[in-house]
Amino acid sequence: MQSDLKRVLYSQEEIAARLDQLAVQITEDYHGKDLTVLAVLNGSLIFMSDLLRRIPLPLQLDCLRVKSYYGGTVSTGRVQFDHAALPLVHGRHVLLLDDILDSGNTLASIIETIRLEAGPLSLKSCVLLRKMKKRSLSIEADYVGFDIEDEFVVGYGLDYQERYRNLPLIGVLKTEEC
Repeated sequence: MQSDLKRVLYSQEEIAARLDQLAVQITEDYHGKDLTVLAVLNGSLIFMSDLLRRIPLPLQLDCLRVKSYYGGTVSTGRVQFDHAALPLVHGRHVLLLDDILDSGNTLASIIETIRLEAGPLSLKSCVLLRKMKKRSLSIEADYVGFDIEDEFVVGYGLDYQERYRNLPLIGVLKTEEC
């Protein structure tokens, strides 16, 4: 699988070191608060697992299954998830975890829905990767693992047609693979 990569952006060790830093910041920010972490599946599963093991706080965890890429390499702009499946977070501090901030459509849609329908005390977002590009929506993540160029990346939970999620690193996929 690694031979399908144009280049490696972040090694397993670099990712682990950055997660250590994020965990310290999140732990400080949420110390003494009722925290619920909502992970966006499937992409953030590995990120969520590794990050949360580094956060020594009592917290609740739930997941949202969201679609926006539909097997391609570019977000379609259509965000699909079951609003009725939103977890109970009323009166709690919520940290939303996602794998990548690309167009911003997914993050914006989830944040708007949670704010309007679930009534959290606070809502922040944390992404493993943020593509450095102009977005049509004015949305930013509160916590960012790494900034990357506008390239299609895989590994560490990120996929292309449900492949490459299990790579322990993050790399740019060769264009002929897409």
